[in-house]
Order: sequence, then C-alpha cells, then structure tokens
Amino acid sequence: MAASIGAVACRALHSRRHRQLLSVGRGLFSGARCLVAEGETHFGFQDVSETEKGEKVYHVFESVAKKYDIMNDSMSLGIHRLWKDILLHQMNPYPGTQLLDVAGGTGDIAFRFINYVHSQWEHQIKQKLKSHQNLSWEEISKSYQEEELKLPGGSQVVVCDINKEMLKVGKQKAQHLGYSEGLSWVVGNAEELPFNDNKFDVYTIAFGIRNVTHIDQALQEAYRVLKPGGRFLCLEFSQVNNPLISRLYDLYSFQVIPVLGEIIAGDWKSYQYLVESIRRFPAQDEFKAMVEDAGFLKVEYRNLTSGIVAIHSGFKL
Repeated sequence: MAASIGAVACRALHSRRHRQLLSVGRGLFSGARCLVAEGETHFGFQDVSETEKGEKVYHVFESVAKKYDIMNDSMSLGIHRLWKDILLHQMNPYPGTQLLDVAGGTGDIAFRFINYVHSQWEHQIKQKLKSHQNLSWEEISKSYQEEELKLPGGSQVVVCDINKEMLKVGKQKAQHLGYSEGLSWVVGNAEELPFNDNKFDVYTIAFGIRNVTHIDQALQEAYRVLKPGGRFLCLEFSQVNNPLISRLYDLYSFQVIPVLGEIIAGDWKSYQYLVESIRRFPAQDEFKAMVEDAGFLKVEYRNLTSGIVAIHSGFKL
C-alpha cells in the first residue's frame, strides 16, 4: 500500500516537473520568437535592434539637416557634385519623365533633374525651329509658345524622404532657387513607399540606401513603383578598388571627417556613424546581386573615383 502511494506521488511530482519544464520551454521559445521578430542589425559598427536603428538614423539626419549640404562639400571637396552630375547624364531623362527620388530630402538630384530636362527641352525646340526656317516670325513664335505650354504638365519629380527636417531644408532651397513647377515633396519610408504600383519612369536614391534597415525591402518597393521598362539608379559609397587609395581614404574618413563634422555641424557622432555605415554597406558585386534578387534585369554598376562611390543601374522589364 505504502509502495503504491509512493508510486502515485512520484508520478504526480514527475508530471508537475514536466509541466513546469514545458512552461519554461514555451517561455523561452516565445522570447526567442520575439527576438527573431525584432531582429538585430547594425548602426555603423554597433549592433542594435532594427527599431533602434531606425530611430538612430532618423536622429542623425534630423541633427545634420541644416548643415548637410555644406558638409557634403567639405567631406568630398565638392566631388559629390560631379558624381551627381554623372548620375543625371547616365539617367538621360527626357521631357515627360516621371522621377521618384528617394532619400532626396535636400533636393540635389531633383534640381539637377529639372535643369537637365529643361536643357533637353530647349534643345528639342531649337532643332524643331531649325527644320522650320521657312516659317514666318509669327509662326515660329506661336510654335515656341505652344511647346512652352507643354512643359509644366510633362516632367515631374517627387522627392520622398522619411525625415521631415531634410525635406524642410529641401523646400527652402527650392524656394530660394526658384524651383516650383514639376516638383513635389512627400514624407515616406523607402521600405513602404506611399505610391501606387507602376507609377514612375525612373527611381533614384543617392547616398541613402545604406541607411535603410531592410535594403532588400527597399529594393522590392523600388521595383513595385516603377513602370514596366522603368529604371532603377542608385548612387552610393562603395568599396575602393585601389589599395593605396583605400588606405588614404580610410585615414581621411576616420581621422578627418568626424572632426569636420564637429567643427562645421557641431556633431562628431553623426559623422562617425556615416563613415562607419559606408564600411558596412555591401561591395559592388554583392549589392548588384541584391538588386537582381529584387527582380531587376540588365543590372550593372559603374565605379567612380576608384570605387569610392558606384552607380548601380537596373531595369524593370
């Protein structure tokens, strides 16, 4: 009888311990699922949660917005202007092109796009008038005025940026420089763009994609909003392909740029992050593969300044 009672008690104890272990296991599993759902990523050389990265990146650009353009000139010795000009020439937009410029808050790409399209339009008008040399002055004047009326309703550039302070600076620049027609500003996340499918002819992102938490998701969104036949263009810091230049570039990046950030913008940490984020961004071939994985075809890249930056191009076909 005592043995029987002992056996029952033993089984009850075993059952209770089993339930406790299951409960602990479920708790650990649930905690693990939360960690997986949140995920870890990098903020420069730091390992942070995905949510924390988004907050930190937003704070960086909120902090540097007012000095962003001055710092770009200082850090690159003005070469960033040449890189952006090359991007526009590679795009070669025509009058009527619909451009989405993501992470383009201060408007550098947008303003260049407008200038380029105006130049193309003026060239087309001149060519057309040359072929009509037998027309009277009144007819030529009328033809020019009719063509002029078509431009405002043609090309359009939408600047989309997640950071309101960056957009604020861009709008102020546009007003100061006299840009208004064919230009709009939208607050939006590159990973979840607030636009319909198949809307734009060209998607650009210049020095912005390395700051995105989920690069693959941003690339998928780029593919979604482009029209069939549309073009993806990304200008971003990349991997230097010359060993000597690479050593000098590292020295300049880590020893000079944060100091410039402190002197000009009063912000060492933000520019330390920007330097570190460049080193964490995928190399040219790796990023090319990511663009292809998003669905783009005819993907290729072009190194500028020995690979300090690269332009990646792909088409939605």
